[in-house]
Amino acid sequence: MAVALHEARDHTLALFDCFAASGMADPSKVPRLPIVNPPLWELGHIAWFAEWYILREAKTSAPNAAQQPSILLNSDAWFNSNTVPHAARWSLDLPSPAEVKTYCRRVLDSVLEKLRCAGDSDATLYPYRLILAHEDMHGEAFAYTLQTFGITPPLQYPALDAAREASDEIRFSGGSVEMGSRANDGFVFDNEKWAHAREVKPFSIDASLVSNALYREFVVSGGYQENQLWSATGLAWLAQHAADAPGGWRRDGSDWYELRFGIPVALAPDEPVRHISLHEAQAYCAWAGRRLPSETEWVYAAQSAHPAFRWGGLWEWTASRFTPYPGFSEDAYREYSAPYFGTHQVLRGASFATSPRLRSVRFRNFYAPQRNDIFVGFRTCSL
Repeated sequence: MAVALHEARDHTLALFDCFAASGMADPSKVPRLPIVNPPLWELGHIAWFAEWYILREAKTSAPNAAQQPSILLNSDAWFNSNTVPHAARWSLDLPSPAEVKTYCRRVLDSVLEKLRCAGDSDATLYPYRLILAHEDMHGEAFAYTLQTFGITPPLQYPALDAAREASDEIRFSGGSVEMGSRANDGFVFDNEKWAHAREVKPFSIDASLVSNALYREFVVSGGYQENQLWSATGLAWLAQHAADAPGGWRRDGSDWYELRFGIPVALAPDEPVRHISLHEAQAYCAWAGRRLPSETEWVYAAQSAHPAFRWGGLWEWTASRFTPYPGFSEDAYREYSAPYFGTHQVLRGASFATSPRLRSVRFRNFYAPQRNDIFVGFRTCSL
Protein backbone atom coordinates (compact mmCIF):
# COMPACT_ATOMS: atom_id res chain seq x y z
CA MET A 1 0.00 0.00 0.00
CA ALA A 2 2.80 2.41 0.89
CA VAL A 3 4.57 1.72 -2.41
CA ALA A 4 1.33 2.24 -4.34
CA LEU A 5 0.62 5.55 -2.59
CA HIS A 6 4.14 6.73 -3.46
CA GLU A 7 3.72 5.64 -7.09
CA ALA A 8 0.39 7.41 -7.42
CA ARG A 9 1.75 10.65 -5.96
CA ASP A 10 4.88 10.60 -8.15
CA HIS A 11 2.63 10.15 -11.18
CA THR A 12 0.32 12.96 -10.07
CA LEU A 13 3.20 15.39 -9.61
CA ALA A 14 4.79 14.46 -12.94
CA LEU A 15 1.50 15.21 -14.69
CA PHE A 16 1.03 18.46 -12.77
CA ASP A 17 4.53 19.59 -13.76
CA CYS A 18 3.50 19.28 -17.41
CA PHE A 19 0.73 21.81 -16.79
CA ALA A 20 3.12 24.03 -14.87
CA ALA A 21 5.64 23.97 -17.72
CA SER A 22 2.85 25.14 -20.05
CA GLY A 23 1.93 28.05 -17.79
CA MET A 24 -1.21 26.41 -16.41
CA ALA A 25 -0.17 26.25 -12.76
CA ASP A 26 -1.87 29.64 -12.55
CA PRO A 27 -5.66 28.99 -12.61
CA SER A 28 -6.24 32.28 -14.43
CA LYS A 29 -4.30 30.85 -17.39
CA VAL A 30 -6.50 27.76 -17.61
CA PRO A 31 -9.46 27.88 -20.03
CA ARG A 32 -12.78 27.70 -18.19
CA LEU A 33 -14.23 24.46 -19.49
CA PRO A 34 -16.91 22.37 -17.78
CA ILE A 35 -14.90 19.20 -18.40
CA VAL A 36 -11.69 20.20 -16.57
CA ASN A 37 -10.48 21.65 -13.28
CA PRO A 38 -7.62 24.10 -12.81
CA PRO A 39 -4.66 21.72 -12.27
CA LEU A 40 -3.52 23.58 -9.13
CA TRP A 41 -6.97 23.17 -7.59
CA GLU A 42 -7.04 19.49 -8.55
CA LEU A 43 -3.62 18.86 -7.01
CA GLY A 44 -4.72 20.46 -3.75
CA HIS A 45 -8.00 18.54 -3.81
CA ILE A 46 -6.16 15.21 -4.08
CA ALA A 47 -4.14 15.98 -0.95
CA TRP A 48 -7.22 17.36 0.84
CA PHE A 49 -9.18 14.17 0.12
CA ALA A 50 -6.44 12.02 1.64
CA GLU A 51 -6.17 14.26 4.66
CA TRP A 52 -9.96 14.30 5.13
CA TYR A 53 -10.39 10.53 5.30
CA ILE A 54 -7.08 9.47 6.88
CA LEU A 55 -5.57 12.24 9.01
CA ARG A 56 -8.80 14.02 9.90
CA GLU A 57 -10.58 10.71 10.39
CA ALA A 58 -13.79 11.70 8.63
CA LYS A 59 -16.20 8.78 8.36
CA THR A 60 -18.24 10.38 5.60
CA SER A 61 -18.05 13.28 3.17
CA ALA A 62 -20.73 15.17 5.09
CA PRO A 63 -19.84 18.75 6.07
CA ASN A 64 -18.12 18.97 9.45
CA ALA A 65 -17.51 15.20 9.51
CA ALA A 66 -13.77 15.67 10.04
CA GLN A 67 -12.69 14.91 13.59
CA GLN A 68 -9.32 16.67 13.32
CA PRO A 69 -8.29 20.10 11.97
CA SER A 70 -6.47 20.46 8.66
CA ILE A 71 -2.76 21.10 8.58
CA LEU A 72 -3.49 23.80 5.98
CA LEU A 73 -5.58 26.77 7.03
CA ASN A 74 -8.61 27.29 4.76
CA SER A 75 -8.15 23.93 3.01
CA ASP A 76 -11.86 23.13 3.31
CA ALA A 77 -12.81 26.44 1.72
CA TRP A 78 -10.42 25.79 -1.16
CA PHE A 79 -10.43 22.07 -1.93
CA ASN A 80 -13.66 20.44 -0.74
CA SER A 81 -15.33 19.49 -4.02
CA ASN A 82 -18.68 19.12 -2.29
CA THR A 83 -18.80 22.74 -1.15
CA VAL A 84 -16.70 24.55 -3.76
CA PRO A 85 -18.70 24.89 -7.01
CA HIS A 86 -16.90 23.93 -10.18
CA ALA A 87 -17.14 27.41 -11.69
CA ALA A 88 -15.65 28.97 -8.56
CA ARG A 89 -12.41 26.98 -8.73
CA TRP A 90 -10.81 29.46 -11.12
CA SER A 91 -11.29 32.47 -8.85
CA LEU A 92 -10.17 31.14 -5.47
CA ASP A 93 -7.23 32.77 -3.72
CA LEU A 94 -5.28 29.51 -3.78
CA PRO A 95 -1.83 29.01 -2.26
CA SER A 96 1.15 29.03 -4.61
CA PRO A 97 2.14 25.83 -6.45
CA ALA A 98 5.09 25.43 -4.06
CA GLU A 99 2.78 25.70 -1.06
CA VAL A 100 0.31 23.21 -2.50
CA LYS A 101 3.15 20.76 -3.20
CA THR A 102 4.34 21.17 0.38
CA TYR A 103 0.81 20.40 1.56
CA CYS A 104 0.81 17.29 -0.64
CA ARG A 105 4.12 16.13 0.80
CA ARG A 106 3.10 16.72 4.41
CA VAL A 107 -0.19 14.88 3.96
CA LEU A 108 1.44 11.90 2.26
CA ASP A 109 4.20 11.66 4.87
CA SER A 110 1.63 11.66 7.65
CA VAL A 111 -0.60 9.15 5.85
CA LEU A 112 2.34 6.77 5.42
CA GLU A 113 3.30 7.16 9.07
CA LYS A 114 -0.25 6.34 10.13
CA LEU A 115 -0.33 3.39 7.72
CA ARG A 116 2.68 1.83 9.47
CA CYS A 117 0.60 1.45 12.62
CA ALA A 118 -2.60 0.35 10.90
CA GLY A 119 -3.92 -3.19 10.89
CA ASP A 120 -4.43 -5.24 7.77
CA SER A 121 -8.17 -5.83 7.90
CA ASP A 122 -10.37 -4.68 5.05
CA ALA A 123 -12.15 -2.25 7.35
CA THR A 124 -8.88 -0.68 8.52
CA LEU A 125 -7.44 -0.42 5.03
CA TYR A 126 -10.64 0.84 3.41
CA PRO A 127 -9.84 4.60 3.66
CA TYR A 128 -6.30 4.01 2.37
CA ARG A 129 -7.62 2.09 -0.61
CA LEU A 130 -10.21 4.80 -1.16
CA ILE A 131 -7.67 7.63 -1.32
CA LEU A 132 -5.43 5.54 -3.58
CA ALA A 133 -8.27 4.87 -6.03
CA HIS A 134 -9.25 8.54 -5.85
CA GLU A 135 -5.74 9.67 -6.77
CA ASP A 136 -5.46 7.08 -9.54
CA MET A 137 -8.70 8.34 -11.08
CA HIS A 138 -7.53 11.93 -10.88
CA GLY A 139 -4.31 10.83 -12.57
CA GLU A 140 -6.33 9.67 -15.56
CA ALA A 141 -8.33 12.90 -15.43
CA PHE A 142 -5.06 14.82 -15.60
CA ALA A 143 -4.11 12.74 -18.65
CA TYR A 144 -7.23 13.58 -20.62
CA THR A 145 -6.90 17.21 -19.56
CA LEU A 146 -3.43 17.16 -21.12
CA GLN A 147 -5.09 15.81 -24.28
CA THR A 148 -7.75 18.53 -24.15
CA PHE A 149 -5.12 21.28 -23.95
CA GLY A 150 -2.65 19.67 -26.37
CA ILE A 151 0.15 19.25 -23.81
CA THR A 152 2.71 16.44 -24.10
CA PRO A 153 2.47 13.94 -21.22
CA PRO A 154 5.53 12.95 -19.18
CA LEU A 155 5.47 9.33 -20.37
CA GLN A 156 4.88 7.34 -23.52
CA TYR A 157 1.50 5.64 -23.30
CA PRO A 158 1.33 2.13 -24.77
CA ALA A 159 0.04 1.55 -28.29
CA LEU A 160 -3.42 0.03 -28.57
CA ASP A 161 -4.22 -3.39 -29.97
CA ALA A 162 -5.62 -3.51 -33.47
CA ALA A 163 -9.38 -2.96 -33.62
CA ARG A 164 -11.95 -5.20 -35.15
CA GLU A 165 -12.54 -6.17 -38.72
CA ALA A 166 -16.11 -6.11 -39.96
CA SER A 167 -16.47 -9.90 -39.47
CA ASP A 168 -14.57 -10.13 -36.17
CA GLU A 169 -17.50 -11.18 -33.98
CA ILE A 170 -18.14 -13.61 -31.12
CA ARG A 171 -21.41 -15.46 -30.59
CA PHE A 172 -22.55 -16.24 -27.04
CA SER A 173 -25.43 -18.54 -26.21
CA GLY A 174 -26.45 -16.56 -23.14
CA GLY A 175 -27.12 -17.69 -19.61
CA SER A 176 -26.61 -16.31 -16.14
CA VAL A 177 -23.92 -13.78 -15.18
CA GLU A 178 -22.96 -12.38 -11.80
CA MET A 179 -22.93 -8.60 -11.67
CA GLY A 180 -21.32 -6.57 -8.92
CA SER A 181 -19.06 -7.43 -6.02
CA ARG A 182 -19.43 -9.60 -2.95
CA ALA A 183 -19.08 -8.47 0.64
CA ASN A 184 -15.85 -10.44 1.08
CA ASP A 185 -14.17 -9.07 -2.06
CA GLY A 186 -12.12 -6.53 -0.12
CA PHE A 187 -12.31 -2.94 -1.34
CA VAL A 188 -15.31 -2.28 -3.57
CA PHE A 189 -16.87 0.90 -4.89
CA ASP A 190 -20.37 1.57 -3.66
CA ASN A 191 -21.91 1.28 -7.13
CA GLU A 192 -20.66 -2.34 -7.26
CA LYS A 193 -22.84 -3.34 -4.27
CA TRP A 194 -23.98 -6.01 -4.30
CA ALA A 195 -23.42 -9.17 -6.31
CA HIS A 196 -26.53 -10.45 -8.04
CA ALA A 197 -27.38 -12.72 -10.97
CA ARG A 198 -28.81 -11.56 -14.26
CA GLU A 199 -29.97 -13.56 -17.23
CA VAL A 200 -28.51 -12.86 -20.67
CA LYS A 201 -30.20 -13.82 -23.91
CA PRO A 202 -28.09 -15.11 -26.83
CA PHE A 203 -26.14 -12.32 -28.52
CA SER A 204 -23.19 -11.55 -30.78
CA ILE A 205 -20.57 -8.97 -29.87
CA ASP A 206 -17.51 -7.50 -31.53
CA ALA A 207 -14.29 -9.11 -30.37
CA SER A 208 -12.68 -5.67 -30.09
CA LEU A 209 -13.52 -2.03 -30.57
CA VAL A 210 -14.69 -0.32 -33.76
CA SER A 211 -11.69 0.80 -35.78
CA ASN A 212 -10.77 4.16 -37.26
CA ALA A 213 -11.23 2.63 -40.71
CA LEU A 214 -14.78 1.47 -40.02
CA TYR A 215 -15.73 4.72 -38.35
CA ARG A 216 -14.21 6.72 -41.22
CA GLU A 217 -16.66 4.97 -43.56
CA PHE A 218 -19.47 6.36 -41.41
CA VAL A 219 -17.96 9.84 -41.57
CA VAL A 220 -17.32 9.97 -45.32
CA SER A 221 -20.74 8.48 -46.10
CA GLY A 222 -22.31 11.55 -44.48
CA GLY A 223 -23.30 9.94 -41.21
CA TYR A 224 -23.00 13.22 -39.34
CA GLN A 225 -25.48 14.80 -41.73
CA GLU A 226 -28.11 12.02 -41.70
CA ASN A 227 -30.49 13.23 -39.02
CA GLN A 228 -32.45 9.99 -38.92
CA LEU A 229 -29.41 8.23 -37.45
CA TRP A 230 -29.26 10.49 -34.42
CA SER A 231 -31.38 10.64 -31.29
CA ALA A 232 -33.03 13.92 -30.32
CA THR A 233 -30.33 14.58 -27.73
CA GLY A 234 -27.71 13.54 -30.25
CA LEU A 235 -29.01 16.09 -32.75
CA ALA A 236 -28.91 18.77 -30.06
CA TRP A 237 -25.31 17.77 -29.31
CA LEU A 238 -24.45 17.96 -33.02
CA ALA A 239 -25.94 21.42 -33.32
CA GLN A 240 -24.12 22.67 -30.25
CA HIS A 241 -20.70 21.35 -31.28
CA ALA A 242 -21.01 21.52 -35.09
CA ALA A 243 -19.32 18.12 -35.14
CA ASP A 244 -18.60 16.31 -38.39
CA ALA A 245 -15.97 13.82 -37.14
CA PRO A 246 -14.61 12.49 -33.83
CA GLY A 247 -12.87 14.86 -31.45
CA GLY A 248 -9.35 15.61 -32.66
CA TRP A 249 -9.85 14.36 -36.23
CA ARG A 250 -8.63 16.63 -39.02
CA ARG A 251 -8.78 16.25 -42.80
CA ASP A 252 -5.91 17.02 -45.16
CA GLY A 253 -7.28 16.53 -48.66
CA SER A 254 -8.20 12.86 -48.89
CA ASP A 255 -6.09 11.99 -45.84
CA TRP A 256 -7.03 12.12 -42.20
CA TYR A 257 -4.98 12.71 -39.10
CA GLU A 258 -5.77 13.17 -35.42
CA LEU A 259 -4.29 15.24 -32.64
CA ARG A 260 -2.65 13.24 -29.85
CA PHE A 261 -1.71 15.56 -27.01
CA GLY A 262 -1.41 18.37 -29.54
CA ILE A 263 0.74 16.43 -32.02
CA PRO A 264 -0.69 15.58 -35.47
CA VAL A 265 -0.62 11.81 -36.05
CA ALA A 266 -1.71 10.03 -39.22
CA LEU A 267 -4.98 8.22 -38.66
CA ALA A 268 -4.11 4.55 -38.16
CA PRO A 269 -6.86 2.52 -39.88
CA ASP A 270 -6.60 -0.50 -37.57
CA GLU A 271 -6.54 1.39 -34.27
CA PRO A 272 -9.80 1.74 -32.33
CA VAL A 273 -11.54 5.06 -32.81
CA ARG A 274 -11.31 7.24 -29.71
CA HIS A 275 -12.86 10.44 -28.31
CA ILE A 276 -16.37 9.37 -29.23
CA SER A 277 -19.45 10.61 -27.40
CA LEU A 278 -22.32 8.26 -26.64
CA HIS A 279 -24.36 10.11 -29.27
CA GLU A 280 -21.77 9.37 -31.95
CA ALA A 281 -21.53 5.71 -30.93
CA GLN A 282 -25.31 5.35 -31.11
CA ALA A 283 -25.49 7.04 -34.51
CA TYR A 284 -22.77 4.75 -35.89
CA CYS A 285 -24.68 1.72 -34.62
CA ALA A 286 -27.86 2.94 -36.32
CA TRP A 287 -25.92 3.41 -39.57
CA ALA A 288 -24.29 -0.03 -39.31
CA GLY A 289 -27.48 -1.86 -38.30
CA ARG A 290 -25.97 -2.74 -34.94
CA ARG A 291 -26.36 -1.60 -31.33
CA LEU A 292 -24.26 -1.01 -28.25
CA PRO A 293 -23.94 -3.92 -25.83
CA SER A 294 -25.73 -3.63 -22.51
CA GLU A 295 -23.62 -3.51 -19.38
CA THR A 296 -24.73 -7.05 -18.61
CA GLU A 297 -23.73 -8.35 -22.05
CA TRP A 298 -20.33 -6.67 -21.77
CA VAL A 299 -19.68 -8.30 -18.39
CA TYR A 300 -20.86 -11.67 -19.67
CA ALA A 301 -18.40 -11.49 -22.58
CA ALA A 302 -15.54 -10.24 -20.40
CA GLN A 303 -16.09 -12.95 -17.79
CA SER A 304 -16.29 -15.66 -20.43
CA ALA A 305 -12.50 -15.73 -20.83
CA HIS A 306 -13.05 -16.07 -24.59
CA PRO A 307 -9.56 -15.68 -26.08
CA ALA A 308 -10.76 -13.36 -28.84
CA PHE A 309 -12.53 -10.87 -26.54
CA ARG A 310 -10.10 -8.00 -25.91
CA TRP A 311 -10.62 -5.02 -23.64
CA GLY A 312 -8.57 -2.44 -21.78
CA GLY A 313 -7.25 -0.04 -24.43
CA LEU A 314 -10.12 2.45 -24.23
CA TRP A 315 -13.17 2.85 -22.05
CA GLU A 316 -16.27 1.54 -23.79
CA TRP A 317 -19.75 3.01 -23.94
CA THR A 318 -22.55 0.59 -23.12
CA ALA A 319 -26.28 0.86 -23.80
CA SER A 320 -27.01 0.97 -20.06
CA ARG A 321 -27.94 4.02 -18.05
CA PHE A 322 -26.02 4.31 -14.78
CA THR A 323 -28.39 3.06 -12.09
CA PRO A 324 -27.88 1.45 -8.66
CA TYR A 325 -27.63 -2.29 -8.19
CA PRO A 326 -29.98 -4.05 -5.77
CA GLY A 327 -28.69 -3.44 -2.25
CA PHE A 328 -26.88 -0.22 -3.07
CA SER A 329 -25.97 2.09 -0.22
CA GLU A 330 -23.62 5.05 -0.14
CA ASP A 331 -20.16 4.55 1.29
CA ALA A 332 -17.95 7.11 3.02
CA TYR A 333 -17.57 9.14 -0.18
CA ARG A 334 -21.31 9.73 -0.47
CA GLU A 335 -21.12 11.77 -3.67
CA TYR A 336 -19.14 9.21 -5.67
CA SER A 337 -22.11 7.53 -7.39
CA ALA A 338 -25.55 8.55 -6.14
CA PRO A 339 -25.71 12.06 -7.69
CA TYR A 340 -25.16 10.57 -11.15
CA PHE A 341 -27.73 7.79 -11.18
CA GLY A 342 -30.15 8.25 -14.05
CA THR A 343 -28.23 10.99 -15.86
CA HIS A 344 -24.95 9.27 -16.74
CA GLN A 345 -24.11 6.25 -18.88
CA VAL A 346 -22.14 3.17 -17.87
CA LEU A 347 -18.73 2.66 -19.43
CA ARG A 348 -16.83 -0.57 -19.01
CA GLY A 349 -13.24 -1.74 -19.38
CA ALA A 350 -10.31 0.62 -18.95
CA SER A 351 -8.09 2.90 -21.02
CA PHE A 352 -4.38 3.06 -21.70
CA ALA A 353 -4.19 5.79 -19.05
CA THR A 354 -6.05 3.82 -16.36
CA SER A 355 -3.96 2.64 -13.43
CA PRO A 356 -3.55 -1.16 -13.42
CA ARG A 357 -4.91 -1.03 -9.87
CA LEU A 358 -8.32 0.00 -11.24
CA ARG A 359 -8.52 -2.51 -14.07
CA SER A 360 -11.28 -4.93 -13.20
CA VAL A 361 -14.26 -6.56 -14.87
CA ARG A 362 -16.30 -5.31 -11.91
CA PHE A 363 -15.36 -1.63 -12.25
CA ARG A 364 -18.25 0.61 -13.37
CA ASN A 365 -17.19 3.90 -14.91
CA PHE A 366 -19.83 6.50 -15.72
CA TYR A 367 -19.93 9.73 -17.70
CA ALA A 368 -22.44 12.11 -19.19
CA PRO A 369 -23.43 11.09 -22.75
CA GLN A 370 -21.86 14.17 -24.36
CA ARG A 371 -18.35 13.53 -23.06
CA ASN A 372 -15.85 12.78 -25.83
CA ASP A 373 -12.72 14.19 -24.19
CA ILE A 374 -12.05 11.01 -22.23
CA PHE A 375 -10.19 8.03 -23.71
CA VAL A 376 -13.28 6.22 -24.90
CA GLY A 377 -14.40 4.12 -27.85
CA PHE A 378 -17.07 1.46 -28.36
CA ARG A 379 -17.88 -1.96 -29.76
CA THR A 380 -21.14 -3.10 -31.33
CA CYS A 381 -23.52 -5.92 -30.67
CA SER A 382 -26.53 -7.75 -32.15
CA LEU A 383 -28.98 -10.49 -31.24
